[in-house]
Amino acid sequence: MISAALSHRLGQWLDHQRALSGAAENTITAYRADVLGFLSFMTMHQGDAQGLAPIARIGVRDMRAWMAHERGRGVGARSLARALSAVKSFYRWLAEREGFEPTAVLSTRSPKFQRKLPRPLAEPSAKAMIETVQMQARDPWVGARDTAVVTLLYGCGLRISEALGLMGKDAPLPQVLRITGKGGKERIVPVIDAARDAVATYLRLCPHPIETDAPLFKAVRGGPLSPRAIQKAMQNTRLQLGLPATATPHAMRHSFATHLLSAGGDLRAIQELLGHASLSTTQAYTAVDAARLMDVYDRAHPKA
Repeated sequence: MISAALSHRLGQWLDHQRALSGAAENTITAYRADVLGFLSFMTMHQGDAQGLAPIARIGVRDMRAWMAHERGRGVGARSLARALSAVKSFYRWLAEREGFEPTAVLSTRSPKFQRKLPRPLAEPSAKAMIETVQMQARDPWVGARDTAVVTLLYGCGLRISEALGLMGKDAPLPQVLRITGKGGKERIVPVIDAARDAVATYLRLCPHPIETDAPLFKAVRGGPLSPRAIQKAMQNTRLQLGLPATATPHAMRHSFATHLLSAGGDLRAIQELLGHASLSTTQAYTAVDAARLMDVYDRAHPKA
């Protein structure tokens, strides 16, 4: 167990992340687990849970011991790198308020790992997914619902949480949607005709009332639609079509960005459509190769 003082400081830091950094609740939950695990280890490792002083004395050997402990219990390099990033952020914040030297923690190197590049579907496969997903449902209205959701993922580049977060007041869909994404960041997303038509078909067939202040997409019994229902429908569809296991709801968003870029879309514009804070994130989503980046650079760079 960590001391009351440390627990209080951790809570303050999480509030800081939530308020000033706009971190999403899922991110806050991950931060709490990562830092709490680190602090708990250090408390046991140093054998002293009284006050903040033991944490302020963390050295290079202590950090090595923590990382070895994490790897020993099966934590992968990617997860450990994420945890270390959260620990460094908390430790930097804590050092500023408690007045101690944080170098030993901040200088700890992150473990190397190979980043997994997203795997978008080929254009014919993405189209086949949209056309076939309705066949997995017994009721026509459920098939129309699933088609509408998947069309929003691919046609507008929405996250599954964003599509299922649409409310009754958003229907009929306008030509542009104001979407609140990760960290409360808002963006404007154009809505293609195919997405508006798919949602209109779903609304026409849906047997449940659509309340303005309730989720637009309904489960079979009329409650809010869960992401798992769409994941299951897409899983059955990819088995029918012979597509790989990577053909997930998020892969439709990857495909939206990749196909838009391939058609000549501007990287910065795609970044805005996806709601990414960093252009490097967009590059990963769109599987950008060096030749394509140079082509964008050559066309966008001001000539002398």
